[in-house]
Amino acid sequence: MRLHLFELEDQSWFPAAVRDLATDYLQFIQTRMRIDRAMSPLVRRVLERSAATQILDLCSGGSGPLLLLVQDLADGGMPIHATLTDLFPNIPAFAKIAAASRGLIGFEPSPVDARRVPAHLEGVRTIFNGFHHFRPADARSVLHAAASARKPIAIVEVSERSFRTLPVLLTPLVVWLVTPFMRPFLWRRLFWTYLLPLVPLTCLWDGIVSQLRAYTSDELRQLCEGSEPMAWETGQIPIAKGRGRLTYLIGCPV
Repeated sequence: MRLHLFELEDQSWFPAAVRDLATDYLQFIQTRMRIDRAMSPLVRRVLERSAATQILDLCSGGSGPLLLLVQDLADGGMPIHATLTDLFPNIPAFAKIAAASRGLIGFEPSPVDARRVPAHLEGVRTIFNGFHHFRPADARSVLHAAASARKPIAIVEVSERSFRTLPVLLTPLVVWLVTPFMRPFLWRRLFWTYLLPLVPLTCLWDGIVSQLRAYTSDELRQLCEGSEPMAWETGQIPIAKGRGRLTYLIGCPV
């Protein structure tokens, strides 16, 4: 049964400094896992079907796998431009990724609500590991808004309601171990990780809640019902040598 408990990073009152450090950690882990390699064929499929050359990334957090994904697509002969957006944009992280992308990635500094995307923001809409943040009514709004605007959309989630995700309980230990290797070096990162460990505790709580909030393929299919004509496809693909799964939903106008 899906439980929509609260995530600390979703709360407007939550300290931005801790939120940004937590999204930095998620960015670091996703980069090391190279989940972009599993996502790339799905995103390529949507881009080819829609003949699009841009990605509009929603709920970007610390940017997730987008930099490596864009590089994968370019290496495969599909150069595209991507734009990072978020309701609580992590501007330093966005600027860092944009600089590292050599012009392939830009960002929107103003807040962007995935349920009501401004008309001037173009491209295939993507949400990587952020769709579980939405309650069913809001999740449906995100999908139906894309369908109404005739915009392709690709949603990919690592979160899964499964015993495979029990290692999330080790999150504080992982945060403590990897923090010395995270860049840029920040004294505040050490303070909020070791002296006052709000970052590891935030990542633990939000990590557990993310798994409980995750949608199954059947639930995603139900959320699409009643939308404007779209060709929807949902399923799962293995990652981490079969020890995990990516759940995906892709849709293109018909």
